[in-house]
Parts: sequence; C-alpha cells; structure tokens
Amino acid sequence: MGNIYGSRYITGKFAGYFSIIGNAVIFVIKLWAGIVSGSVALVADAWHTLSDSLSSIVLLIGIYISSKPADEDHPYGHGRAEIIASLIIGLILVLIAINFFYESAVKIVNKESVNYGIFAIAATLISLVGKEIMARISFYAAKNENLKSLEADGLHHRSDALTSGVILIGILLERFIWWIDGALGVFVSVMILFLAYRIVNESISPLLGETPDSELIEKIIDISREIHRNDLYLHQFQMHRYGHHTELTFHIKLPGNFKLDEANEITAVFIQRIKSELNIFATIYIDSYTKTDQN
Repeated sequence: MGNIYGSRYITGKFAGYFSIIGNAVIFVIKLWAGIVSGSVALVADAWHTLSDSLSSIVLLIGIYISSKPADEDHPYGHGRAEIIASLIIGLILVLIAINFFYESAVKIVNKESVNYGIFAIAATLISLVGKEIMARISFYAAKNENLKSLEADGLHHRSDALTSGVILIGILLERFIWWIDGALGVFVSVMILFLAYRIVNESISPLLGETPDSELIEKIIDISREIHRNDLYLHQFQMHRYGHHTELTFHIKLPGNFKLDEANEITAVFIQRIKSELNIFATIYIDSYTKTDQN
C-alpha cells in the first residue's frame, strides 16, 4: 500500500509543480505581449493563465491529503480529498467561463478592435503549445495513477489551449471581421462551461455514492457462480469510492434452513475473491428465502 501512495504523491507533485512553473512563464509572456500591443484581451487572458496556478495548488493539496493512509478518524483513508480537489477545479472553471463570457460580450457591445502585432501572435502560439503539453502530462499521470483531480486539471489546460487557439484565430481575422474575437470568445466560454459541468458532475457522483456499472456487476455475478452451484440472487448494490479504496455492499439470498457455518464460508470466499480479483472491499448481507418465495 505504501508504494501506491508514494507513486501517487510523486506523480501529482510533478504534474502540479510543472503546471505552476509553466503557467507563470506563459503569464509573463502573454502579459508583456498584451501591454506592448495594447490588447485588453491578451492582458486578461494572461491573468487567466496565472489563475490556473491556483487550481494546480489546489490539486497538490488534494493529492497530498489523499495520499495519507487510513487512521482512527478516517478508516477508509483520505482518498476523497482528491475528489474534492477535482470538484474545486471544476468550480474554478465555472467562474472563469462566466468571466470570459462577460468580457467577450462587452467587446461585441463596445465594438472593440485591436491592432495585434507579430509578438502577440508568437505569445499566443507559445501559450497554445505550452498548455497542450501541460494537458498531456496531466492526462498521462491521471491515466497512470487513476487520479480524477489530475484529469480535471488536464481538461483545464486543454480548455486554455483551445482558448489560445481561438484568440489566435481572432488575431488573424480581426482585420476582416471586427467582431470575430468577441464571438469566438463567447463560443469558447460555453465550451469551458461544458467541461466544468463534466468535471463537477463526475466529482459529485462518488461523493454521494454510486451504483456499480453493469460490467462490474456481471463480473461479481460470474464470481458468485464459481463459488456456489445455485443462484445467489445478488441485489441492492451500493458503492463508495475513496480514491484507490472502494467499498461495495450488496445482498445475497440463501435458503432459510442453510447452516450458519456454510453461509459464513460462502461469504468469506466471495469477499476474498472480490478483493483479490477486483481490488474492492465488499460487505455482503445475507437474506433468507424458502422454496415458496422463489416460485
């Protein structure tokens, strides 16, 4: 167990600090380009990039807490801290999307137009490439260590890369269509809001408790058929995830005249198989039935 937690901590720390340093560098470049060109959009986007460091700090705190082992006050570990960190990142994205939408609408209403230069184009390209690299690092770490908060941070970086791409299009088309920058800004803000909804929704679900998906239930049913010749009538599945630790409860049915020792043996073998094959800690409740009940 120690190796798992150590690996998660190292991966999250690397991804988080890489994001903080990368965002700081991109912030300086975009802020300079915005001041030189007189572009309010680039200056605002520069501060938007700096705000990304906040989500990376939240990510580091969440992974650090979730890496702690179970203790007396938290018998299931601290894994949900990482899920909460993912939720916070999603909420930050909501605020960014709303602000981006407002700024874009103001540009359209005020008919603002900016004369961008070569430096602004270069700064935007650097931002696009840099944020995409950060996104891929976060996605790789999230897939490798199964960290929801890293996936959320990766989506955040990807949305920023998309934003830079939209700004680049606006820079190239601004001379022909004065409102293109504002219109594309509204479009991107809606996309960011969609990503935020996805992150928040996926974070809330494990916090509230879930029903296992059909594929997992089928695997458990297959195990039940291997350990007992008769149908155990599995039902009332409930699942709670705590980072890498997953608790599953469900009911089985055995004949009312079944011996207690045999029933305990069946559940003990069942629980051990689920733990060894699916890495899930199961609690099984036994309901009784008679032949009349099954007819």
